[in-house]
Amino acid sequence: MQKKLTIIAVVCGFLVGTWAMAVAGDVALPKADGKAVYDYITKTSPYQQWALYPGKGKLYKGQHPHGALLTTYVSEKAEMALNARAGQFPDGSLIVKENYMPDKLLGAVTVMYRVNGYNPDAGDWFWAKYKADGAIEAEGKVAGCIGCHTAAIGNDWVFTGPIK
Repeated sequence: MQKKLTIIAVVCGFLVGTWAMAVAGDVALPKADGKAVYDYITKTSPYQQWALYPGKGKLYKGQHPHGALLTTYVSEKAEMALNARAGQFPDGSLIVKENYMPDKLLGAVTVMYRVNGYNPDAGDWFWAKYKADGAIEAEGKVAGCIGCHTAAIGNDWVFTGPIK
């Protein structure tokens, strides 16, 4: 009898916790890892269902090294910071950029993911670049990304549009 009550208590606790997370809209964020981030943005929380970066439509004009045409999506946390003109993206923010060739074929998907304590010298951003098929091309503390985005440090490392 004691064993049954324990099992029931564990199951109830799990169900209440799962319900609370669903109500709060919390989904566990991925670790700072290329595969984990890709799975998150394509399966757990599909980025194409997120808002577009404010003021940007689909297939806006891009530039090297991204693409001739870009479409940029922001997670809910990032969108809230942008709409509030917070000046900084909060921990857990994701920015996903589809990088298109001039013929409108997807060339790559690039990601900025803010992870508290990940890399304080580079704004705590985790960087990733995926080929069109999802293969990881670069991930982590990517020197090329950091080197370029240092020019936008006053806008929380982001070129796409103002955060303030």
